[in-house]
Amino acid sequence: MSHHTVEGRLCAQGTRTARRGRWIGMVLLAALAGCSKDNSDLDSYFAEVKARKSTDIEMVPQMRPYERFTYLDSGRRSPFDNAETEIARLKPNNGLAPDLQRRREPLEEFPLDALNLLGVLGYGEKRWALVRSADGIVHRVAVGQHLGRNSGRVTAISERKVDLKEIVPDGLGGWMQRDAWIAQSE
Repeated sequence: MSHHTVEGRLCAQGTRTARRGRWIGMVLLAALAGCSKDNSDLDSYFAEVKARKSTDIEMVPQMRPYERFTYLDSGRRSPFDNAETEIARLKPNNGLAPDLQRRREPLEEFPLDALNLLGVLGYGEKRWALVRSADGIVHRVAVGQHLGRNSGRVTAISERKVDLKEIVPDGLGGWMQRDAWIAQSE
């Protein structure tokens, strides 16, 4: 590479740097020119804020001092025991529980809201409900059969509704009965 070529490159770089410096200078000059405008609106705002009446700041409420508590276990349950277990132990068992030995029926694998009552068939005192499960199969259901996931037993079949009694946990380690139904949609 010749000596003149290197000088030419250095000269070109110096020219670009000088141009870049001029651009930066012009941008800074324009920014400063924008700051030199009339600031009367800003001055009037500051004057308005300074003229406002100051309000008192509320005092921080005093914290009550910590009161030490000594636990005496005479006649009390242990704080480390499960309270629900203790209540269930004191509560008499009503003998109500789902029969886990019973063979489960096909419609017990679906929640009640996944079952649709299509209609009722029957003659005389005999009635059957036509219930469609979530998998699309239509089942014939009679009083005494089980539906839903909570051991729901069919207690009555009317024209537009199937009544059930479910056995659900009571939250205290026992069981309770609850009324449920499947109604025919309009």
